[in-house]
Amino acid sequence: MPTVKLTKSAVDDLPTGGVLWDQAVRGFGVRRQSRDPVFVLKARVNGRQRFLTIGRHGSPWTVDTARNEAKRLLGEIAGGRDPAERRADEKSAPSVGQLADDFLKEHATVKRKASTADYYRMIIETHIKPAFGHLKANALTSAEVEKWHAGAKRKPTGNRVVAVLSSIYSWAAKTKRLPDGPNPARPVERYREEARERYLTSDELARLGDAIREAETVGIPWNVRETTKAKATAKHLPREGNQRTKIAPAAAAALRLLILTGARLREILHLEWRHVDLERGILFLPDSKTGRKALVLNGAAVQLLTDLPRFGRYVIAGASVGTEDEQPRSDLKRPWALVATRAKLENVRLHDLRHTFASVAAASNIGLPVIGKLLGHSQTSTTERYAHLAVDPVRAATDLVGQKLAAAIGGR
Repeated sequence: MPTVKLTKSAVDDLPTGGVLWDQAVRGFGVRRQSRDPVFVLKARVNGRQRFLTIGRHGSPWTVDTARNEAKRLLGEIAGGRDPAERRADEKSAPSVGQLADDFLKEHATVKRKASTADYYRMIIETHIKPAFGHLKANALTSAEVEKWHAGAKRKPTGNRVVAVLSSIYSWAAKTKRLPDGPNPARPVERYREEARERYLTSDELARLGDAIREAETVGIPWNVRETTKAKATAKHLPREGNQRTKIAPAAAAALRLLILTGARLREILHLEWRHVDLERGILFLPDSKTGRKALVLNGAAVQLLTDLPRFGRYVIAGASVGTEDEQPRSDLKRPWALVATRAKLENVRLHDLRHTFASVAAASNIGLPVIGKLLGHSQTSTTERYAHLAVDPVRAATDLVGQKLAAAIGGR
């Protein structure tokens, strides 16, 4: 068989049935069995002579790219791997979407809390599948993930997506769902996120309390000019005195409980009456974010729960209260938006009520270990974010010195 330096013109002139072998790379050649020439590699793999197809002549396989691929395959063979077996594994590998579905079904829903599994599902369906779901899981590269991450509209969301994608690939490697290979999400550098600390002042808390009372009693007035055009031009608008929005007593109670207990939103919305011990002033939470825990109630919270009517299974009654398949209330978005706007609170989330509870405790000179127990933290490092809010002995000392010095110089 002829051996030449393969060039494009030599490949183009190759007749049907012809074969040429390259002088530069042993075993690399091209043959034409039909219309288009095909680059091949003849090599001994595990003691057997094998013909490996590289690709059809044309984009992307030029003489140079095919020669480089032949070199790579020879290096793979020298390392003890069979390229044909690897290609078969790659061909049978699942797509990113299929791998994500298996992760949800076999791992997240079995070994994680329902809320965590729902969170994973939301990230997968909303972000991972649209971006990568059609790709073979073993073909996804770190460069592709990095490019998506750089274009993410919201940096925190981008970080969460990369974290979930990394978890999927770590699970796939552990369960041997994919051939050995790097995790494409692991090298992607996350955006820096600043821990948000927003605490309500005494004045803001007072305005919030007033807004909740107004919302559950007479309702919060609404302005026709702020509604949709259709409402603004409607013929049968309610009289001005009736233009108010009320919130349900259960929603008002939930907001007050979040303020008084520092509990997480789901801990309150999913709280069942059977987990409430008013005699001892304790909530027994069987499935909080940090696992089972007991939440000690203050007197105000005990009184609130004592006065709250019991309509169903859940303390905060949802829309399905009284039905056989009763479900907890899903959120407090609308009532919270209403009272927060009325109270003129800026950049305040529901979760900031939990931060406010902790800040008041710290400012009251309650030790961090106790605050951690009140909030149900599983790690002391989580509670330490409130350390700077505690009454500082150095501040007390400098105030004392300042008072004496001011008195000495006649200051006021």
